[in-house]
Amino acid sequence: MSERKPYPSDLTDGQWSLIEPVITAWKDRHRPVSGHQGAYAMREIVNAILCQGRTGCQWACLPDDLPPKSAAYCYFAAWRDDGTDRVIHELLRCQVREKARRLEDPALVVLDTRSVHVAAGVPASTTGLDPAKRVPGRKRGLAVDVLGLVIAVVVPAANTHDNAAGIALPDQVAEHVGGTVQKALAGQGFKNQAAAHGTLLGIDVETVRGNPQDKGFVPQPKRWRAGQTYGILIPHRRLVRDCEHRPASSASRVCWAMTRTMTRRLTGANTPTWRDPKPVSA
Repeated sequence: MSERKPYPSDLTDGQWSLIEPVITAWKDRHRPVSGHQGAYAMREIVNAILCQGRTGCQWACLPDDLPPKSAAYCYFAAWRDDGTDRVIHELLRCQVREKARRLEDPALVVLDTRSVHVAAGVPASTTGLDPAKRVPGRKRGLAVDVLGLVIAVVVPAANTHDNAAGIALPDQVAEHVGGTVQKALAGQGFKNQAAAHGTLLGIDVETVRGNPQDKGFVPQPKRWRAGQTYGILIPHRRLVRDCEHRPASSASRVCWAMTRTMTRRLTGANTPTWRDPKPVSA
């Protein structure tokens, strides 16, 4: 790692050691015929991806002392397409659950969706208008466990009905964690189609309805974990507005944001405030 001033998004030595074996194994499988090792260290490539995810800058606007777009995006796209980002995410997720004295894979998940605006230049063919929330853009659907860890993520157009996410998310859950999940808690937007599809997978999809007598926002037991996870993702400015041309890149951004969060949990690091400390008055 070259000598430079560290950024708050950089991985510490301990955090890098958590994902370095996966990256090194990937690099060994993709050695060029020429034998050239590349001009940039893999740790710096990951730091560049995390820096962009946290600050929301464009690829071309990465700081000069980090690898440029030509290198950083190349690896981001390669890891997105071959699932390496997901492998890293799943490895850390299992470790976080074990640290919390839970089994590697959950028995219950929470399903939820949020509609987000998109940036200029995002293809119109992958976007739509959410008629309920009046948000033009994409819909981010998550399946999370009771610790708020992401199990599955889908990114359809915002005009896609929640039932579509309610079908796609259980499919991913069954693929990623096998047959351990027995129950899924979903919001009122998920209708009978989601429950029927869950039954085919051996997952009981229950629609959680709020008390009509309640006034204002009242967190629902266990379902509030999904809202907490969306709150964890929002400080990663690349996720505030969907800037990705490909929905697969948007899903990868969620994986990297949660990867950064989980490395902090595993090493006991505090989340940076990204604000200058207030001067202490005399």
